[in-house]
Formats: sequence, structure tokens, C-alpha cells
Amino acid sequence: MKYHIEFDIELRKNPYKGKYFAFEGIDGCGKTTQVEIIKNYLLKKGKSVAVTSEPRKEGSAVGRLIHEILQSRIKVPPQSLQYLYTAERIINHKEVVEPSLKNGKIVLSHRSLWSNVPYGMFDRGVINYDSPDTKLINITQGLMSLYHQFIVPDITFYLRVSADTAMKRLKIMDKVKEVMYEKKEKLEKIARGYEWQVKQFPNHFVVIDGEKSAEEVTEEIIKKLEARNPKSETISKF
Repeated sequence: MKYHIEFDIELRKNPYKGKYFAFEGIDGCGKTTQVEIIKNYLLKKGKSVAVTSEPRKEGSAVGRLIHEILQSRIKVPPQSLQYLYTAERIINHKEVVEPSLKNGKIVLSHRSLWSNVPYGMFDRGVINYDSPDTKLINITQGLMSLYHQFIVPDITFYLRVSADTAMKRLKIMDKVKEVMYEKKEKLEKIARGYEWQVKQFPNHFVVIDGEKSAEEVTEEIIKKLEARNPKSETISKF
């Protein structure tokens, strides 16, 4: 039995004095590197900074569970994973993001609610992002459901890299791989999800060429911050 459901939704903007910047992209795109560089840059400027990630590896039982699943230490159906991400995201926003923004801090986040579609669609085996399945999942467990409760980042930097570049970087990283998402063909599918999402919500993303050197990427991020916030105290004193 089919039902037609159609409605508009307004994404929740940041109402606080702090700033919320997220970094998105496939694994190996350089998010961790840039968050660390921008954090140190802001601290040197005397800014108060809070760094978080979704999911968190520390300070969250749900986050630790997700990382155990990603490393194949615990087995669950792939379709269930995004619901755990939603639970962890709620906890992170209530414990870290919103309190930090209320206190006027700059929040730098490894990933945000925008990870839901590319990774959620992959977990569901969806390839055609314009299909009815995509729209249904987006409504039932994506931006159209609990996600309107989350504050959307003031700026989301999408670090665009090819799957080939990401795999080369991942191979030289001295860390345990999150094996569910780090094979080339999987990264290619997730990248297509990000590209689809950037087209759907162009005003929420700043696309950065992640193929460049870390220094060049940092320079581009700072330029974009200044351009988007020319009168902002947070940015103008960089």
C-alpha cells in the first residue's frame, strides 16, 4: 500500500553567540588534519574552542559502541548503524555542541548531521540518490525526522577528494582502519552521496579542493571563513 507524504521543513539555525563549523568528506579527505590546524590557529588568536566529532571515541558509550562496530569487533545489521549515529548525535549536541555555543565558543566538529545521507544510503545499499528509497530514508531517519532538532553548522566544509587519493592517505595512516567504509569502491559510493547532498543543499556547504596540500587547504578554509563572515568578531580578528 502506497502513501504520498510531502512537506517542507526548516533546518534549525544556530541561535547562539558561538560559531559552529563542521568538516565533512569521505575517510582520508583530511578532516582530522584541518580540524587540528584550525583549532591551533584559533587558540593562538585567543579564541575559545571546543572540538568534537560524530561519533565520539571518548566520553560516550554509544560512540565507543559505534567505533567497535566500524572496526568489525561487534556485528550488527548495517541498517541499524545510522540509528546509533542519531542517538550519539543527540547526546553530543546536548553535552558538547549546544553548551559550547551558548558559552560563545567556536565549535569545530569532525562530521555533523550531513554525514547521515551519504553513509546512511550506503548502509541501505542505495545507489540512485534520486530514487524514492532515498527520499523515504531521508524522511524516516534523516534530515526530515529527528534531524530538524539539531543545529545546522554555520559553515560546513566539504573536503572533496577522489577515492584514489583517500585510499593512498589511509594506507599510510598509523591508525586502526574503520573497515566498514575504507575500501575504494565504498568510498566512491559515499562520495557520490556527498556530491548529491551538496547539490541539494548548496547554501550549507563550502566545497574545498582536498587534493591540495594541507597548507593550501588551510589557507582556503581561512579565506572562506573571512569571506562568509566579514563583520563577525569571531572571524575578523583572525
